[in-house]
Amino acid sequence: MKPLSVFAAALLTAVVDASPSPGYSHKLDARAELATSPPHYPSPWMNPQAPGWEEAYAKAKAFVSQMTLVEKVNLTTGTGWMSDNCVGNVGAIPRLGLRALCMQDGPLGIRLSDYNSAFPAGLTAGATWSEHLWRDRGKAMGAESKGKGIDVVLGPVSGPLGRAPTGGRNAEGFGTDPYLQGKGLANTVIGIQDAGVIACAKHYIANEQEHFRQVGESVGRGFNISESLSSNIDDKTLHEDYAWPFADAVKAGVGSIMCSYNQINNSYGCQNSKLLNGVLKDEMGFQGFVMSDWQAQHAGAATAVAGLDMSMPGDTSFNTGYSFWGGNLTLAVINGTVPAYRIDDMAMRIMAAFFKVGMTPGKQVPTSFSSWSRDTFGYRHMAAKENYEQINFQVDVRQNHASHIRESAAKGTVILKNTGSLPLNKPKFLAVIGEDAGQNSKGPNGCDDRGCDDGTLAMLWGSGTSQFPYLITPDSALQRQAIEDGSRYESVLSNYQWAATQKVVAQPNVTAVVFVNADSGEGYINVDNNAGDRKNLTLWKNGDDLIKNVSSINPNTIVVIHSVGPILVTDWYKNPNISAIVWAGLPGQESGNSITDILYGKTSPGRSPFTWGPTLESYGTDVMYKPNNGNGAPQQDFTEGPFIDYRHFDKAAPNKNSPGAPIYEFGYGLSWSTFKYSNLKVQKHEVRPMSPPKGKTIAAPTFGNFSTNLKDYAFPPYIRYIYQFIYPWLNTTTSGKAASGDPHYGQTAKQFLPPGATDGSPQPRLASSGEPGGNRQLWDVVYTVTATITNTGKRMSDEVPQLYVSLGGEKEPVRVLRGFDRIERIAPGQSVTFRHELTRREISNWDPVSQNWVITKAPKKVWVGSSSRDLPLSAVLN
Repeated sequence: MKPLSVFAAALLTAVVDASPSPGYSHKLDARAELATSPPHYPSPWMNPQAPGWEEAYAKAKAFVSQMTLVEKVNLTTGTGWMSDNCVGNVGAIPRLGLRALCMQDGPLGIRLSDYNSAFPAGLTAGATWSEHLWRDRGKAMGAESKGKGIDVVLGPVSGPLGRAPTGGRNAEGFGTDPYLQGKGLANTVIGIQDAGVIACAKHYIANEQEHFRQVGESVGRGFNISESLSSNIDDKTLHEDYAWPFADAVKAGVGSIMCSYNQINNSYGCQNSKLLNGVLKDEMGFQGFVMSDWQAQHAGAATAVAGLDMSMPGDTSFNTGYSFWGGNLTLAVINGTVPAYRIDDMAMRIMAAFFKVGMTPGKQVPTSFSSWSRDTFGYRHMAAKENYEQINFQVDVRQNHASHIRESAAKGTVILKNTGSLPLNKPKFLAVIGEDAGQNSKGPNGCDDRGCDDGTLAMLWGSGTSQFPYLITPDSALQRQAIEDGSRYESVLSNYQWAATQKVVAQPNVTAVVFVNADSGEGYINVDNNAGDRKNLTLWKNGDDLIKNVSSINPNTIVVIHSVGPILVTDWYKNPNISAIVWAGLPGQESGNSITDILYGKTSPGRSPFTWGPTLESYGTDVMYKPNNGNGAPQQDFTEGPFIDYRHFDKAAPNKNSPGAPIYEFGYGLSWSTFKYSNLKVQKHEVRPMSPPKGKTIAAPTFGNFSTNLKDYAFPPYIRYIYQFIYPWLNTTTSGKAASGDPHYGQTAKQFLPPGATDGSPQPRLASSGEPGGNRQLWDVVYTVTATITNTGKRMSDEVPQLYVSLGGEKEPVRVLRGFDRIERIAPGQSVTFRHELTRREISNWDPVSQNWVITKAPKKVWVGSSSRDLPLSAVLN
């Protein structure tokens, strides 16, 4: 088989012809005609003086200046699905000592490996509300990836944000608020990159459901659509909510960002020039590289000029051997369709991220595992079944991370109700009920990518999973604690053995702990007709009936919920026999130990990173389960704007007696003590008005010359061709027309690109831009807010003060989160000071007219308290 098919070459020009502007919409119905994405060209090039990137830029320039065109294309194009060790690999640059870069999932630990840890999911980590725990978690995950020879960690996640409570991958992120998500994302990025590997923040952007994210996946389920779902969102909501966390990641120096499967305003995420070139690279000043999600690339030259820097996994669809880039990208640069500066900038961005985290060519840790087999020996190139060698070296990278996992999962557990039964103190008889307390009979890794709900739930399913090195079940850990205490202990690890359960929980002196769950995950897996997204908010496997049955006869029933987000507690939470309700999230490998630490009061719990509504309808938003645009792209209009989760509830049900009011609000959670908030002080600082950056950018730099002689790009005779492997060389060198497979080759494809797409002249700077994260004056401190918090109870405990701001204005949320802290180990009678510096960004709104952040004249107010609805302190911001 030839290294580059004519079919693949034709794809480049054909797609460019069909899509004159990757920012323009297509196939719109009348209702969605306004859901368009304006073009933004050219793609911004790196800034040599970008703060935090200066040294990395200089090293990248020295490296890229030595590279040939073929080597640059090799660095930017994935080598194909299952064509190397990792889930994603780009070609090596052996002449310069760079081995193939390894991209590997994921957001809670290494996927498809061994001797690695399984960390709490992002949502459970988010429930800790602890920046230092997020950094520690990121650094531990980064260290494990580094030890396995992974170069880019495909995580953390802030897309989805959690628009719909049923969204399948909500639990990969940190919560349903952009400010909370941003802090979680940024701190995790810092931790990962401090460990010496590149973090990849994903999925950019408005990737809020699994249904219809990909055409092939949807058609396979009987839906006749021809394009992926379009998330239609206004400019203001995009900036203030969905893009907000990514700006925090860019400010933190993230090396990579992954563009998403879905369309945004009818332009695919990986070729949406407005969002990649305009918002991410221009406004936010992102200096790293944009990587496609796997098979999220839908064009060749169009994606290059729209801002995509790396194609993953490289093939047009899995295991075809065809690529939009590879030899097609080489030809596009030779014939001038893609400007030379663009391929140089792609390579610069990748290598700058590489150098920024401290990596060095020739000194990369060897990749010591295969994603495709746990056997010690196997095929290095699994797709082609070639190069049989040792592929797994069983390198143990876990270190002492179990202690962090145990602590983080416990501190991310939320106590929703407690009438006095917690903490447990050597109960006379402890009975544990429910399948969720026990093992999966197939083992903790018995279901591929955790694609089932058998046994205790400790992570969601999909690509954002990890292999468990072990899984401590609640049953095993609680039994061990009971034996240590001298308690009697029994467990019935089934939701359906009611006769056996009744015999146990009806006995005297029984403290009954009922374990229940609700699962979800990525869309390629369907569990019990939950195609990634949940089909409802009820508990799985008869969990609600199990709770009702046990609590009907046991006066001291404790409910523990492992779930991917909110579930409906409406029918039973008020039952006086239910003495406690505990949300334990998705805790990872130390699950049983973590829940034991909370139930017995050894650790302080967290706060809910989402709202618990009384009904699914009370949230105001849901997944679109059926397409609404014929066989075109389903149109999901984000008509609610910023009003999701607590912002929606504050508007629709402003007090506890309002219909549809939350049962447990965002930020809520009980602790082991009580706290008094007092002495709120607001100090205003004089700051200069925000000014736009001066002058223009530099002209687009190019590094090194390249030949335009096609014969210089022939497949080398000294390299053995590997089946399905993506190469940067041409299929034929007889002519450009023959190489492209395009009968109209004489009419250069350049004419089909939008105006300005190939312009390398100095460009004006956007008023909102300036440095990584945006205009540096956005981080000017405008107010310092302090409050006193006093432990008025009898036990030491952590407290999580939260600061909310009203930005004023008729269409603004009642209040938005703008500060928090987890203050640990506050002793009885002790007073501590909560302090937060409110920045210009935190009190600004995005103005679609001026395309900048502005502090409006609307009156503003600050609140401080222990949840989004328990805010005893307030003050006007003058």
